[in-house]
Amino acid sequence: MGTAATELPRAHGLAATWWWPKPQVGNTHPGATSPLGMVSACAYSGAYPTGYGRYTKNTEGVPEVLFEDLQASGFTHFQQSGTGAIRKYYNYVRVTPMVQPLDALGESWTLHDEVAEAGYYAATLDTGIRCELTVGAKVAVHRYTFPAHSSARVVVDLSCGGLAIELGRTVPLRAQAESMGHGRAQGTVAMEGVPLSVYLDVDSPGWRQMLWYDRRLINGGTRLDFDSIRHTTLRPFGMLFMGPTRPGETVEVRMGFSLRGCDQARENLERECGQGQPAFDAVRSRTRARWGEHLDRVQVEGGTPARRTVFGTALYHSLIKPCIADDESPFWPTPGPFAFDVCTMWDIYKTQLPLLEAIVPDRAADLLESLIRVCEEEGNFPIGYRMARGADRFFRQGSALVHTALADVHALGWGTLDWNWALVHMVDDLRRLYGEDFFEHGVVHPITHTLDLAYAHHCTAQVARALNDKRLADDLENRSRQWTNAFDPGTGLLRDSEFYEGGKWNYSFRLLHDMAARIALIGGDRAFVDKLDKFFGFGAAPVTQPGRRPQLAEMAAGYALNRFEGLNNEPDMEAPWAYHYAGRPDRTAQVVQAALTWQFGTGPGGLPGNDDSGGLSSWYVWASLGLFPVAGQNMFLVNAPAFARAALQVGGNEFVIETSGHRETPIGVDGIDRDPPAQYVQAATLNGEPLHTTHLSAATVHRGGVLHLRLGPEPSAWGRGIRPPSLSDPPATPKEAR
Repeated sequence: MGTAATELPRAHGLAATWWWPKPQVGNTHPGATSPLGMVSACAYSGAYPTGYGRYTKNTEGVPEVLFEDLQASGFTHFQQSGTGAIRKYYNYVRVTPMVQPLDALGESWTLHDEVAEAGYYAATLDTGIRCELTVGAKVAVHRYTFPAHSSARVVVDLSCGGLAIELGRTVPLRAQAESMGHGRAQGTVAMEGVPLSVYLDVDSPGWRQMLWYDRRLINGGTRLDFDSIRHTTLRPFGMLFMGPTRPGETVEVRMGFSLRGCDQARENLERECGQGQPAFDAVRSRTRARWGEHLDRVQVEGGTPARRTVFGTALYHSLIKPCIADDESPFWPTPGPFAFDVCTMWDIYKTQLPLLEAIVPDRAADLLESLIRVCEEEGNFPIGYRMARGADRFFRQGSALVHTALADVHALGWGTLDWNWALVHMVDDLRRLYGEDFFEHGVVHPITHTLDLAYAHHCTAQVARALNDKRLADDLENRSRQWTNAFDPGTGLLRDSEFYEGGKWNYSFRLLHDMAARIALIGGDRAFVDKLDKFFGFGAAPVTQPGRRPQLAEMAAGYALNRFEGLNNEPDMEAPWAYHYAGRPDRTAQVVQAALTWQFGTGPGGLPGNDDSGGLSSWYVWASLGLFPVAGQNMFLVNAPAFARAALQVGGNEFVIETSGHRETPIGVDGIDRDPPAQYVQAATLNGEPLHTTHLSAATVHRGGVLHLRLGPEPSAWGRGIRPPSLSDPPATPKEAR
């Protein structure tokens, strides 16, 4: 799901009025992965942006085709998942099974009979070689079944990296490769300033092994060293294993990876694969079990087969990234978690991080510990962190986003973080880059950074207050009120400014820490709802989506609609729940059901836009459960769920969302030709007691319990009176705060 250009049924009703400006492709890949693990492995064509597939770089509309057929020149490791313009990074250490001479290395062969499962990928090349891949936490295992041939070979290209698009290549800075005989070899390449080491154990008795350079074998050579490589001097290099094969003979390639040298790569390999023995089936079985254990932490009942398939795939995509590798930081020598693929924070901090905090709290804590260490070592919390020296090259997208997750985790009271030290970094980070102008003037452009920084000040204030630093907390809270400087009182929308992947309307309906004041700024509930209704297209005519190579005039006309961009664009993800703060949860129900019905499908084109490292898929998970996290505020908003019953394993507790009156509604791929009527919450109970609010504290959810929602076909009075909390509210009573 999401590996091909978007292909969904034509939307009806409300969803037909939404306009999608960003690329209509999920940008996922079907390769083998392990939950939040270090390694992935997939067929490599060089296509944008994961290395798998058929598309070239695109920023809007339907992606253009780079290759007519699915093809591969080999199999690479460390792929992106669902991101947009990441371009050249990753896809390292290409392994190519061949029956051609070494000169043919780099050619591509059509893929047939693909199979993709959690932790497993397989395909057959035109050459007749059946290729299977699986991964563990820090290892990849390849199994190739060859036809009869006098000189079959497995070629490892250490110089490969990046994509086959303009400016998409990654060139190693330094490298070394060593052939040690008996099927063993090792090497290190410094890619983007990071040393990536691999230790190989190839199960091919009787085969020769050699090093090669510039597609020429080095007979008798056992080591290659490159002290300085440039684009102009790079020639491909690596290892080769070669010998005769009988029909159906298999060769297994076991690979351990590390960012701390070949010795640790070997230790990682031996830990997961043993020494000199077939390991494919064992690694595949363990990773499959690991996936099962993770996916079982969210159980749903009911739903059509298509809806359940989309939900299961969304949960899977939510647990691929970030990549967390214990004891693997190449930048500091001490043990501990190292999260090297947090790309992209601005996409995941509102939806995916709260999901990780709920169902894999140990890994969420590891992620935050790693990010605190990055801040300590490099001077700032990253907005995006990847396998490259220099943490933050994404500062334009957002400011101070890690603060939301830190505030949530501290409010939950778990984790072993040194919170006094964390607070120091949180406060210092508020002054970096755009934060300096915000500190001096209370407003900064791009204007969305004013909202980011005001919100981060609020989140940091909560931690400071809990740590009994009242003076600091008061100062931070006062600065957090400067979000008002971002808005134009005359329009109730954000001031004119530059915007990253959106416009003033997209960003004007973010869930702030003082939504009561934000609604008052626009003129009250009625004015706020009217503005939201216009944004979401209530009563508007259907629109036409951009096609391939959309013209400037076409895109300008679309932007001029000032319309909800659906789940095609991440700034809009939280906007449907803004209605809750104006006492209209029924509107939230209509928008969310329309999105769940028409914007997701079961095929390769089943995503409306980039999955964004799992941020979009996490949105789908929460929306289907009838909960939405308000990141940084220790709170969930409640809505009608898409399933009759769901259960979350939250730490050691279980939180159940059950319904009465639930009606199964199909999604577009089930063949419906109309917008099914929404369902609305009529009444709610929490652990048997009436619940009149449309929100729950995250602590309530994490403690476990039963939320019962009585659903019906018409809007009700439920949730219209008591609003979710805002900064300007009087202190809540304990009963209201639950």
